[in-house]
Amino acid sequence: MTDQPASYADLKSVLEELVTSVRVALPDAFVGMYLQGSFAVGDFDQHSDVDFIVVVRDELSDDEVARLQVLHDRIYGLASAWAQHLEGSYFPAAILRSPERRGVPLWFLDHGSRSLVRSDHCNTLVVRSVLRDFGITLAGPAPRALIDPISTDALRREMHDTIHTWGREILEDPDLFRNRFYQGFIVLNYARMLHDLVAGRPGSKRAGAEWAKANLDAEWSGLIDRAWNGRPNPAVSVREPADAADYERTLEFVKLIMSRSNKALEP
Repeated sequence: MTDQPASYADLKSVLEELVTSVRVALPDAFVGMYLQGSFAVGDFDQHSDVDFIVVVRDELSDDEVARLQVLHDRIYGLASAWAQHLEGSYFPAAILRSPERRGVPLWFLDHGSRSLVRSDHCNTLVVRSVLRDFGITLAGPAPRALIDPISTDALRREMHDTIHTWGREILEDPDLFRNRFYQGFIVLNYARMLHDLVAGRPGSKRAGAEWAKANLDAEWSGLIDRAWNGRPNPAVSVREPADAADYERTLEFVKLIMSRSNKALEP
């Protein structure tokens, strides 16, 4: 990975190139392209992922996917480091409109990747909610025209389920995540998920970290701060071992958030 992004003007250029290229690659399938995630909720910095959603008319054909694979390999090689911070999915419009089809794998570009894979990463109620209420339109109709309202109860149930499903995966095989990137990533995401569950709406990692420091025991503040300060250079940190003591505390933090989430969901 190149140096961390330094200019939001560079980001604008990368996004313009991406939108133009996707429209050329998908002339008949393209519906719209949007930003969601931290850029949509207004709590981003130079280390943020650039979370995008492309809405397409139907399931992509093999030829369309092949053109996108070439496109994303080329975009990754652009001079701006923002080009290596892109992450997003291609959503058929009918799936985006149908919350009961959450979890269906979509064509997905992972952060730091050159190519698409099938993943359910973005196919959640939380992503739909952020996109509908805060999404930034790069091209196409307003996202509210593509997504029906999602109830707070449904969002909170999904947040609770994610806390427990991922938590069990982490605790059953902690070695799978035992590197410096995932150690901090887990802490920040679990702080955010509990914050969002309590608030009843999606938020950012920054908001979750600050809320957790203010609302959990002070003993967790150092772990949260170290996780936040460790965000730069994920391509390097994912190859480095986690600090042993911090990782054990991270596993305890996951257990704490799982327990707190049960109480937060109670009537």
